[in-house]
Amino acid sequence: MTDKPPHTKWATGSNLAFVSYAADPERELVIAMGVVDNLGKGAAGQAVQNANLMCGLPETAGLDGASVWP
Repeated sequence: MTDKPPHTKWATGSNLAFVSYAADPERELVIAMGVVDNLGKGAAGQAVQNANLMCGLPETAGLDGASVWP
């Protein structure tokens, strides 16, 4: 674990999610932070993944390419 908050660049082009938090016990405050690249794992990516599973194809068929442009 790192003391740095997650950066959006960490998730670019991947299906990964990075989650962290910061706490201030004196003010009883917790801030949750998370980053994802929703271009590859949005609703359309999930639909393709589900269709692959239903059709007996590898789960990642059609999803291996980078989802970023350019």
